[in-house]
Amino acid sequence: MEDLLRPIYQERASDENTLGVLVIEKMKPNSPITDNLDVILLIIVKDAIQPWQVKHYEFDEKTAAMHVITNELLMKWIDTSGYRKAVAWLIYGKVIFDRNEFIANLKEQLREFPQGKRNLRKAIEFGKLIRSYSDAKDLYESAQYKDAYSRIVHSLHYLARLAVIEKGYHPEVTAWSQVKQIDLEVYKLYDELIESHEELNKRVQLMILAADFVISSRAKVSAKHLLDVIKSKEDAWTYGELKSDPRVAAYALDLMAMIAYLIEKEIIQTELTETKGAGVYHRKYTIDSGR
Repeated sequence: MEDLLRPIYQERASDENTLGVLVIEKMKPNSPITDNLDVILLIIVKDAIQPWQVKHYEFDEKTAAMHVITNELLMKWIDTSGYRKAVAWLIYGKVIFDRNEFIANLKEQLREFPQGKRNLRKAIEFGKLIRSYSDAKDLYESAQYKDAYSRIVHSLHYLARLAVIEKGYHPEVTAWSQVKQIDLEVYKLYDELIESHEELNKRVQLMILAADFVISSRAKVSAKHLLDVIKSKEDAWTYGELKSDPRVAAYALDLMAMIAYLIEKEIIQTELTETKGAGVYHRKYTIDSGR
């Protein structure tokens, strides 16, 4: 198959704008990593008018997709989990062109997973976790047990991804196989939910209680990126200031859910300042220096 693709990628490889080319082949009948196409051709470039272009091909009853993506967008996907398949492509793809060891260095960065990038990814997953967990509790209290079960499963998936990131790895699509090897506490939560013979409402109730303890014990570590942003300013932040700070852009949609949870756990504190309206105050957020 690589021979058939060679004319396509050789033309790209001769262009100095091209940094690297990888091939990802379908290895089993159901192949989410390749969108069930027979092969993915990933071409990484320095610059492009369109940051991400995709073309589909068919040859000898085989199907292929060529993804041309800028390095800037690829790094954004990696750092923020914007497109999960991108990490899998880099990990499992076969390198067929590598200008100045660009892809080799990129793979090394993935293995190292620097602490700053790790903290950002943890904050992103933590925000999704808190929102999903809050939804699960609300649905349970409304006696919508099937929907609550669905949300608690989602919550455990976010918790699993957090556990993988905490250990210094990029979470793959099959996160639970990773979690089983590196964090039995989180894996057992999922196993107990799925394997339990209790009534559905009882299963959800027990899992909400168990998950609350696990989430609470990891909150400071998981939210470190946000807490560091808050600490970077001596004065308290208004919500508008925090939301517009580019450092939190990747999890801005879940920011309020995170703040509410961290206030509940007394990790973030509130300050009130007077407005022109009698009895109405601006609410600001800060962290006690002694915490």
